[in-house]
Amino acid sequence: MSGIDVEPVDESEAHDTATDGDDNTIEVTPTDSVDDADRETIDVEPSDEPIEGPDYILYGGKGGVGKTTMAAATALDSARGGTSTLVVSTDPAHSLSDTFETEVPAEPGRIRDDIPLYAAEIDPEAAMEQGKTAMFGGSGGPGEGDAAGEGPMGMGAGADSGPGAGAGPGAGGPLGDLGGLGEMLGGESPMEALFGGAMPGADEAAAMQLLLEYMDDPRFERVVVDTAPTGHTLRLLKLPELMDTMMGRIIKLRQRLSGMFEGMKGLFGGQEPPEDESDLEDLDELRDRIERLRAVLQDPARTDFRIVMIPEEMSVFESKRLRQQLQEFDIPVGTIVVNRVMEPLSDVTDDVQGEFLQPNLEDCEFCQRRWDVQQGALAEAQDLFRGTDVRRVPLFADEVRGEGMLEVVAACLR
Repeated sequence: MSGIDVEPVDESEAHDTATDGDDNTIEVTPTDSVDDADRETIDVEPSDEPIEGPDYILYGGKGGVGKTTMAAATALDSARGGTSTLVVSTDPAHSLSDTFETEVPAEPGRIRDDIPLYAAEIDPEAAMEQGKTAMFGGSGGPGEGDAAGEGPMGMGAGADSGPGAGAGPGAGGPLGDLGGLGEMLGGESPMEALFGGAMPGADEAAAMQLLLEYMDDPRFERVVVDTAPTGHTLRLLKLPELMDTMMGRIIKLRQRLSGMFEGMKGLFGGQEPPEDESDLEDLDELRDRIERLRAVLQDPARTDFRIVMIPEEMSVFESKRLRQQLQEFDIPVGTIVVNRVMEPLSDVTDDVQGEFLQPNLEDCEFCQRRWDVQQGALAEAQDLFRGTDVRRVPLFADEVRGEGMLEVVAACLR
């Protein structure tokens, strides 16, 4: 027990208070604020040297801990150092645009003219439609009838891609209709028939396809990923193995169907069903790309999965569990970022000049209580993640939005 005495409120008294007046408004007394004219200019020492680090940086953690902020700050700092950097968000919340205070496109686009900074916010629904067209063909949706005969993943869309191509064998997409499997199993989607419903983790699968594309894009020397909250991220990380298994099953199934048609032709005669060997080659290519992605994610020299947490016991527990789950995938966690720590900015970095409003740990009892809680969580985190680089980002009075504050956060992460 915390030892806090709570005095119950008399019901009639509470009712009288609640119904006093015409509405149940809550009066809020604002704190004294600092006029913009009186604010000191914050000067951040920019990084004009290339930022050392891996090719791929993924920020993960529970929702609301600051993953988007860290990803945006890291990408901005990397691009300022001259490294062509893409920051991509797989979070459906689309907060990357809010953080940069500029519109971030659904496909990689340059958002700064003076530095090589690119950004993209994956739209799960659009990516799913695009992925269906690329993988399974069919009419409608993005990617249909590409002039170059390629789907959005850069692989051949099949000999018959184009309007109306989804009707017959060999229809658009590397899987076509799986050699007639769609008609045999019933329904318009052979995958849904095969798996008894929607494909597992369809939104994560779409995100994975685009990550495969972006990581192979020669325009980007570094890719920073703002992942969706933990549950979505773990499903996404399971996909290489899941998709590899699926590809193996599909290839075997097509080979068996081909053999079955050959046998039927020998018994009853008739025309040989059309078969596009390039479909199987595209499947093999996709499986190779998935395997390369898995190898990249498991290589600590090329990938750093950074767990973001806040200094509270529950967040420490969740971060510990996430690291254990990542270890099951052999994905290295090189950095822990503890966000919203109630300590002076000067304790974290020397690269920022200026004054920031900070918690009064001497006279504010509330601040003292919160700092006690945070210190306990920080000590636990230091013990649990011993041997891992732990970075701290202070709790700021102002919301972290725009490049000015992102540069401050970037200085804390260096």
